[in-house]
Amino acid sequence: MDVTSTQTTTATGGTAKSDAGSTGSAMISSDFETFLKMLTVQMENQDPLNPMESTDFAVQLATFSGVEQQVQTNALLEAMAGQLGAMSMSDLAGWVGMEARAVSAAWFSNTPLTLRAEPASGAERAYLVVRDSAGAIVDRVEVPVSDEPLQWAGVSGGGDPLPAGLYSFNLESYSQGKMIADRQMAVYSEVVEARVENGETILVLQGGAEVAASEVDALRMPELPG
Repeated sequence: MDVTSTQTTTATGGTAKSDAGSTGSAMISSDFETFLKMLTVQMENQDPLNPMESTDFAVQLATFSGVEQQVQTNALLEAMAGQLGAMSMSDLAGWVGMEARAVSAAWFSNTPLTLRAEPASGAERAYLVVRDSAGAIVDRVEVPVSDEPLQWAGVSGGGDPLPAGLYSFNLESYSQGKMIADRQMAVYSEVVEARVENGETILVLQGGAEVAASEVDALRMPELPG
């Protein structure tokens, strides 16, 4: 992640909020002067035989005061939102370097990958199916019907080591000889970048795959080489 770029963006955002608050204050001052002029003209031109009640003036003043309070509150909320945005960027830095588990393609480079197995209810047999970035099946092997994590060593069905690259994983569930489910599996991948887009946190995984933070169901520290 480009830390310098992030800090620059945050600083610029803070200036914009400050300018917005100053503009809002100036508008309130200008509007209040206009309001007083209109109120004075209204008093000067009222019917002397049917003058306005003092309560009417009080209501008008209270209404303007309420609008003024709302404008100031909105300016304060905008400033707080800018500060919270800066805090979120600081929190995002904690994702980088962690391993996130999500349904996505994963980068393999001679280090076994940990997969989440979720056989369908009623499954009697299950098969792990591995595809490369082109969608070709490079491995298909029967696995236990269990929700225990699986380790994929990165070898083909013939036992040959596979090259580094992006791979996706599906779990096929069978019952009475028929496939009852074919689901893409969640896999742990290292987070190399985190950013906010349209209010949503997006994680960039090793190899370039992207997932929303809301799609991550587990986080862990990177496993040290054995």
